[in-house]
Amino acid sequence: MLPMATKALITGITGQDGSYLAELLLNKGYEVHGIIRRSSSFNTGRIDHLYRDPHLPDTQLFLHYGDLTDGTGLREILTKVEPEEVYNLGAQSHVRVSYDQPVYTAQVNAVGTVRLLEALRHTGIGAKFYQASTSEMYGEVSETPQTEQTKFHPRSPYACAKVYSFWQTVNYRESYDMFCCNGILFNHESPRRGQTFVTRKITRAATRIKEGLQEKLYLGNLDAKRDWGYAPEFVEAMWLMLQQEAPGDYLIATGVSHSVREFLELVFGRLGLDHKKHIEIDQRYYRPAETEVLLGDSTKARQELGWSPTTTFDELVKLMVESDWELARRERLLAEHQGDNQGPPGA
Repeated sequence: MLPMATKALITGITGQDGSYLAELLLNKGYEVHGIIRRSSSFNTGRIDHLYRDPHLPDTQLFLHYGDLTDGTGLREILTKVEPEEVYNLGAQSHVRVSYDQPVYTAQVNAVGTVRLLEALRHTGIGAKFYQASTSEMYGEVSETPQTEQTKFHPRSPYACAKVYSFWQTVNYRESYDMFCCNGILFNHESPRRGQTFVTRKITRAATRIKEGLQEKLYLGNLDAKRDWGYAPEFVEAMWLMLQQEAPGDYLIATGVSHSVREFLELVFGRLGLDHKKHIEIDQRYYRPAETEVLLGDSTKARQELGWSPTTTFDELVKLMVESDWELARRERLLAEHQGDNQGPPGA
């Protein structure tokens, strides 16, 4: 008899990180379960390919309707699936939007984590738990680079909610002897990044400008500096945390920071464009309280997990530009084809 596959449950499976994590776990032979919210339209584009991957002929991927605002539903899913690993990646993940929806952000990002932890505790299934924490918790930083010991000073409703979840995860670990880990991940990008996030917003707009599909790109603070890595490498760190003998909290970062201005200059440069002709600053995209510089020291993760990033900033930009340029080319060709099919006026 073949050994049973390890079962993992992922909240936020349809997001950037969730899709890469599902891919990673399936390639490791896991049975992967994901929680998705019920909506009037499908939002599974990032994971649809996993059902068609020829390298995964017997894909063990299952989706369940659920929500971090529904504790009873979470308990039912956990009881049904009985996973050995739970990855809580579900969130209202946009920092700027959290100022517009602070209560909803807290309900999902903060109280939602407690609902999931309580569901885990009461079902007694003994699953290992990963909480997606964030560098935004450091906010107005007290030291650079930041480490696991750097104090938090959150500067947005999003970051405040994540600090709450961080300490609840620690509390459940210490109070109930549960295997609970926090991954303090610094910014990590990819071609699957949501188009409202600044890196993808830049690569998407720049390639559309290159193809003549738009003229301007509106941005906020160009001087904010972030430690940007490659998402598939960062989700591997999540998995490594749950393979350790004892739970802990780990900071995941590249150790190099770049400004938004540097990112857009590199993107436009790769496309042979002068960004100064296309960029407009719009105050609507500034945050009420800015987090200016984030730079992480991942020494603990490198030493204890054996993890290290390999994709450079330039390589990351190249990956994202090439992917979005292909999308822009297809978009232009489609527009041209539709224009040809319309025929002359009055035809």
